[in-house]
Formats: sequence, C-alpha cells, structure tokens
Amino acid sequence: MPPKKPAQRSDELFRSQLDNMVDMEHALVKLAGLIDWSRFDAAYGRFYHEKGRPGLSTRLMAGLHLLKHMEGLSDEAVCARWVENPYHQFFCGEQYFRHKLPLDRSSMTRWRNRIGADKLELLLAETLRVAMETRAMPPQACERVTVDTTVQTKAIAHPTDSHLLLRGIEWLNRIARKHGIKLRQSFLRVGRQARRDVSRLIHGRGHKQAMRWVRKLRTWLGRLDRDIGRKIAGNEELEAAFAVVRERVAKILTQKAGSTDKLYALHAPEVECIAKGKARTRYEFGVKTSIAVTNARTAGGQFIVGMQALPGNPYDGHTLSGQIEQVERLTGVTVERAYVDRGYKGHKHGGQARVYIAHTRGITSPTIKRELRRRNAIEPIIGHTKSDGLLERNHLAGATGDAINAILVAAGHNLRLLVAWLTALLRALIAAWLSPVLPEMGAA
Repeated sequence: MPPKKPAQRSDELFRSQLDNMVDMEHALVKLAGLIDWSRFDAAYGRFYHEKGRPGLSTRLMAGLHLLKHMEGLSDEAVCARWVENPYHQFFCGEQYFRHKLPLDRSSMTRWRNRIGADKLELLLAETLRVAMETRAMPPQACERVTVDTTVQTKAIAHPTDSHLLLRGIEWLNRIARKHGIKLRQSFLRVGRQARRDVSRLIHGRGHKQAMRWVRKLRTWLGRLDRDIGRKIAGNEELEAAFAVVRERVAKILTQKAGSTDKLYALHAPEVECIAKGKARTRYEFGVKTSIAVTNARTAGGQFIVGMQALPGNPYDGHTLSGQIEQVERLTGVTVERAYVDRGYKGHKHGGQARVYIAHTRGITSPTIKRELRRRNAIEPIIGHTKSDGLLERNHLAGATGDAINAILVAAGHNLRLLVAWLTALLRALIAAWLSPVLPEMGAA
C-alpha cells in the first residue's frame, strides 16, 4: 500500500519539535529544503500495491540512502546514526524527534531492489538539478565532460583455489546439516588443515607440496558432492535446495588456469577479474564502472554527471555512447565535447558530441588543449568515490546491486559537494553582513 501521511498524535504537545532543536541555517537543513521530494513520490508511487500494509515514506527511504552514500556508511550504521542525529531525521522529513527507528534495516534492501537502478537515477538527477539551482554548477558545464572507467570492487576475499574449494566444502555441509542429510564424511577438519598448509607453503620452497594439498581439496570436494548427489537423487525438493550450490561447485571443480569464464566467489558469481594495468594492483575483482564528470571545476567543485556499471568487462570505447546518453538524460543538456584517455581508441561514437582522446597530435585550439589537460582531474574524483564513498568495496548482492551502488555513489559524491558549497555560501553571507559592522565596532 502507498505510504500514508503521518496522523496527528495526542502527545505531540510534549514531543520535541525538530524545528526547535536544529540550526535552520545548517547546510543539511538548507539542502533538505532545496530537494524536490514530491518528485520521488510521483516517480516511485507505482511500485506500491493498493492493498496491504502501508509502505514507508518515500522521503524517509530516499533520504536514508542519500545520507548513507554521502557519509560512506553501511545500512546498519546509517540507521543507528539516524536515531541519534536530529539533522538526519529532519533531512528525512520528520517533524518530531524520534527515539526509535520506524523501519527495519532490511527495509532498505527491499526498497532499493524494488525501485531498481534505472529509477534510482532520479536521485542523481535531483542532485544535479539542485547544483544548478544553487549555482554550484552552471548548466553550460555539462556540455563538456570527461569520461573514464574504473573498477567497482566486490566485497569478496582474494580468490585462490584452496579458498574456493574449502568454501565449497563448508557450503555443502551447511546445507546438508540444514536438511538433515547424514554425510559419509564431512571433510571439514582435514579441509581446513589443508587450507592452512597451502597458505604456509605456497610462496616458499614447499610449492609442490602445497599443490598436492590443493589437489586433495579438489578430490574431497568432488567426493562430498557425489555423496550428496546419491542421497538426494529422486527427491525433487532436496534437488532444488542443492541446485545452486552444486552447480557452482561443479564449476569450481572443472575450471582451470586457462579458463575464460571463472567463478571467483561462491556467493557472488557475477564477479569478474579486471586488469587495469596498475603497478600496485595487477587484478581487481568486481565490475567495470563508467564515470562522467564535468571537465571544468565549477564553483562547487567537479560534479559527477553520470555513472553506470558495465557487466561483462566491455571495451572502454564501446561504452562511450551509452555514458554520453546517460549524461544527457540526467542533465537535460546536450554534450558537445567528451574528453577520454587512450583506452577509448576506436570508440566509433556516432552522436553529436565530439570526442577528444588524450595525447592526440595536431590539435591547434588552445581551449581544447587546456581542456585535454583537465582530463586528468577525473582521477582524484574516482579516488574520492572510493575513499569517501562506497565504490571501493560494494556489499550489495548481484549485478543489480552493482548497478544500484554505482548510481548512489555518484549521488552521495554530489551531496558532499553541495553540503560544502552551502556551508561556504553561508559563511560568505555572514562575512558580507558583518563587514560593515566590524569597522564601526573598532572605531567605538
């Protein structure tokens, strides 16, 4: 059922109004007044059923996700901080201070999965609209953008054969114990000991011995899988319960060093191995992500005007057209120039935007040369999304979680810039107001 407006309570006379508790000149309070929350109600209203329990407030859910990615918190942490922070409650539309959270933490997961990544782009579009309205970013800045790709790493352990094989043994034992299947042998004790021996020997002189332990782990996992297969044969309910794990275990048992389609995590089969040519990190495990920022540093900073996950590890040049289309869709401004690195050679972009590749010879325009040098400024923006945001370690499940996290990380980055911009603007107004007063006080 769609969310209902909060009803008047009989004890409101004795409750603390947030208007009296917070500083109405605070940047977060000003930002809450600038965001068009009714825009989210109109866009997300169709995702609620007409019957059933009334849903949670759209402003509450959207506000929690914006606060989460603005401060780089987990779902649990942002919910805990919401109860303690009156500014967070005011930002999410509360009128009175609440001592208890009006939702369960898992409601955030269900809400963003129900809305989907495509519709959550509206949160990013709204941050860009507020930036233009407050003059932190002029609309003309969106005409010239810088585009690059990075890796959104997944929250998984570094994949090794011994680690994956032991996890397969543990996962099969856990499900077998849950369904009351008595195994011939669990292989848990010997498997964990073998995993420790592999870690101890693999990087020293005992490499051959470590590989023998890896082969034993693979043998034990295969025996366990076949034992379970014999005992659940003919039982459709048990076969369905073991279908996913047995399918992934079979993939682990058959994959080799030269396999192209590998499984790097049992709980996250969508993870890909991506090599970006970094000296410090040869391989990263996650999903490739495209990011577009304004080429010029505007008054409020460099805003992210587009961001999307790219499953399948596509070639950078093939993703350029889709990224430019997203920028134009979110900002409503036609992109005239796009600046990229040499990884985009052969992009074949057929749109109106002219694409300029770094280190291209023969460019005579001093403006384009200057803007090409500005292309490198996208690198610290990517660093901020990973250090201050949640792009470095994505905990959301599945390919859908990758797409949702990318959009919300961009919205959180823009909110950080807007809060800093509104704070600086307030300081400038106070300084301008006090400037004629201070000389008079000194003369007196």
